Amino acid sequence: MRMELVRLVLVTLVLSGSSQAQPATKTETFEWDPGWEGVNNRPADRGDQPVTVRQDFGYSPTNHAGGAGPGEVGGFVQAAAEPAFYGRVIPGSTLEQPLSASGTLAVADGGTHLLVGFFNGSTVNEWRTPNTLAIRINGRGDHFFGYVEYCTSKWRAGADSPQPFPFDQDPKTGRKTPSGFASGLKVHRWSLAYDPAGNNGGGAITATIDGKTSVCHLDPGHKADGATFNRFGIVNVMKSVDGGTEIYLDDVTVNGRKETFDADPKWEGRNNRATYQTNNVRPRFDFGFSATSFAGGKTPGEMGGLVFRGDCREPHRMACYGDKVGPLSLDKPIRASGKVVMLRGVSDSTTLFGFYNRTAAMRSNPSQNQGLPEGVLGINIEGPSSEGFCFYPVYRQPGQDGRIAPDYRTLRILPDRAVRQWSLDYDPAGAGGNGRITVTLDDRSVSSDLPEGEKAAGNAFDRFGIVTPWIDGNGQLVYFDDLAYTVRQ
Repeated sequence: MRMELVRLVLVTLVLSGSSQAQPATKTETFEWDPGWEGVNNRPADRGDQPVTVRQDFGYSPTNHAGGAGPGEVGGFVQAAAEPAFYGRVIPGSTLEQPLSASGTLAVADGGTHLLVGFFNGSTVNEWRTPNTLAIRINGRGDHFFGYVEYCTSKWRAGADSPQPFPFDQDPKTGRKTPSGFASGLKVHRWSLAYDPAGNNGGGAITATIDGKTSVCHLDPGHKADGATFNRFGIVNVMKSVDGGTEIYLDDVTVNGRKETFDADPKWEGRNNRATYQTNNVRPRFDFGFSATSFAGGKTPGEMGGLVFRGDCREPHRMACYGDKVGPLSLDKPIRASGKVVMLRGVSDSTTLFGFYNRTAAMRSNPSQNQGLPEGVLGINIEGPSSEGFCFYPVYRQPGQDGRIAPDYRTLRILPDRAVRQWSLDYDPAGAGGNGRITVTLDDRSVSSDLPEGEKAAGNAFDRFGIVTPWIDGNGQLVYFDDLAYTVRQ
């Protein structure tokens, strides 16, 4: 009996040793808080507080915008993550039909960020928000800048090309800056027109302010994305909380129908008369374990949240949330898979998740030459805005330039709440032995090859999760669930 017990112990030790020598994959369903390591990933870590937002615009009996008599629309508009608009309901229009609007406007001194134009009241969610075609007003003290922009139903956007509003050029540096328009509630005349036949049938937008013109051609393929517009009016720019000021419109003509606002037009409003606290403050990181179930896991609980880009120049503006692994090296396979869902994505934002080296990726330094942190092997969710949001492999070794897939635009993810399946596969034998990273989203894949010698230089990954980029920017709301990932080689 004693001998049998000895044999059992020996067999257990042998099997345990054998198990330790094999690649090991961990599955995490987040049924409860897994206790991963987090740095600056929650507001409490840095003492960040909510900020007050005030929206106070709609019909007004005032006369700032130069109408023939009292009555106009407008008021105080503040940039914030939460949608706020005041608009006239119009028959549903698409990118296959002409659109036009004109009138007068006046902007008060201060800072604001808003859209005047066509939008869809059912899809306003972020900036750039789908189904919009507008003039963007960006207040800057005693003047404001005007830009023309649009966004299709698939979150693909464009602006101010081939002809922006006039620029001033510094005679010494040659640097160009927008000329801008006087604020201080001075009256300006404006117009906005969309021609589906313009740009050789690709669609063209023309805007004027005081006779100065900006022209925007829709990018190739964007018209085919489609867009549906059912409102015209004022919409706040929906990124994170920012400045606000007053704007007023009068004598507005939309698709041939004029409004003089002699009486309340009863346009539709949402959150346009509201004061509240917002947690979406750049860069107020708020990601990690969550008891929610957006990503479609088998049980409640997931990983993710509000992820802003970081800033490597300041330690408190970098963040990560990850499980301890490895360390894993590039001479053996590394894999991960799971579910992902994107709820919101602002232009100039990035979510980077996958394997990273805690010390290298979170190293504070003055370098701002590229956004990809050192010591990462993972997946980026980011623009450019002209493509919406791409989903592609990234890699960077300490002391080297980062690598991304040459055809990084192959895979796209939309902030449409659709749950997607993804996988990350690093094959050390791929690319003729140099190493290859392959990322799959549902049934499509894209690969990135490591250059010769990169694998031999070494890169040790000791965490799996989310880590912020090194150049700051806007935020995304993204969640992950039912994860499987290499923890040991």
